[in-house]
Amino acid sequence: MILIEEALQLIDAQASPLAPTKIAVTQSLGTVLAEDVCSDIDSPPHDKAMMDGYAILAEDLQQGKAQLKIIEEVTAGQVPTKALSSGEATRIMTGAPVPTGATAVVMIERTTVADDSPELVAINDASIVAGKNIMLQATSLKTGQVVLPKGTLIRPIEIGILSEVGRVEVLVQPRPSLAVLCTGNELVSPEIKPGPGIIRNSNGPMLSAQAQNVGAEVHYLGIGRDDEAELKSLITQGLQHDVLVLSGGVSAGVLDLVPKLLADQDVKQVFHKVSIKPGKPIWFGVKDHGDRKTLVFGLPGNPVSSMVCFELFVRQAIGKLLGRSDQALGTVKTRLAQEFTHRGNRPTLFPAKLIQQEDQKIVSPINWKGSADLGSLTNADVLIYFPGGDHVYAVDDEVDALIL
Repeated sequence: MILIEEALQLIDAQASPLAPTKIAVTQSLGTVLAEDVCSDIDSPPHDKAMMDGYAILAEDLQQGKAQLKIIEEVTAGQVPTKALSSGEATRIMTGAPVPTGATAVVMIERTTVADDSPELVAINDASIVAGKNIMLQATSLKTGQVVLPKGTLIRPIEIGILSEVGRVEVLVQPRPSLAVLCTGNELVSPEIKPGPGIIRNSNGPMLSAQAQNVGAEVHYLGIGRDDEAELKSLITQGLQHDVLVLSGGVSAGVLDLVPKLLADQDVKQVFHKVSIKPGKPIWFGVKDHGDRKTLVFGLPGNPVSSMVCFELFVRQAIGKLLGRSDQALGTVKTRLAQEFTHRGNRPTLFPAKLIQQEDQKIVSPINWKGSADLGSLTNADVLIYFPGGDHVYAVDDEVDALIL
């Protein structure tokens, strides 16, 4: 049995970013750039008006007031045809190019055009100085500029920028393909009302959702019965993917067949059992296909154990495959809202509620009944880390908590 830190190091040693691939920008959300992206244009492509109003020469306003001759109107999408001279103004709309000679734009609310003199505009704006309400060409982006460097996580804003610089495809670290397989004779699908000795399969949908949540492309293989031939066939399918996550069958029971069947398919065990509660029986191994690897995680069947092991270990592996360094759960130092007694020689991750109290956040352990009690976790925001060893923690003791 190894420590949590050792397990994470061993996973890191086996996981590395997948080979880059080119995909449509519209499909790239949540992936990581595998290339520098340069702008093919200036943005804005011209000096442009930042609001509706009048383009003028700022020096024409004496004490903030002037009456100027309107020589042209320019809307967005049009180009000015007349240069401005002193005493003149061009009516202009937001985003339109400012005419040659203009040094400022006065917002429409600071102007008046009389019905009997539609060719003249009266301006009253003491705040106008040269450059006011004009965005200069290439203020945002310059032609040839690296606008998104390799390693950038693509969020909605990056998709907007990629589109602005003319990219419809982009080279990224691809989403890892991940298969989920739940094992056990006792399992039935969620739509079935279970009979005696039978339980609904919550792990399959939960693990699939967790994997999608951290950027994997999920393939759910369903339920594998505790039968060697059936499990072998399903494991063979799962090994075609970048990651195979199995739930159940990794402890020491008579029907815990998973480690043997994985060994039969040349999956090399890296570790089995980690000093953690819940989640001690976790199994990790690697199938080397020559040109690629499949990372294989055997998670305990109890749902909370399965959930915790995914968040601690599988999440980090997916992050490495994606080329992301920010996938691990965030940790916060906080204080206990109540006394807590920890017993046992293994470190425990205990579900708790994060509570805002005045100017600080404190944590309150929930009434959790163990690794089969998934229902209580709907009230949890964090997992408090309690080191191994019997200890009574007092109110206001400092603890570390992993943010769910």
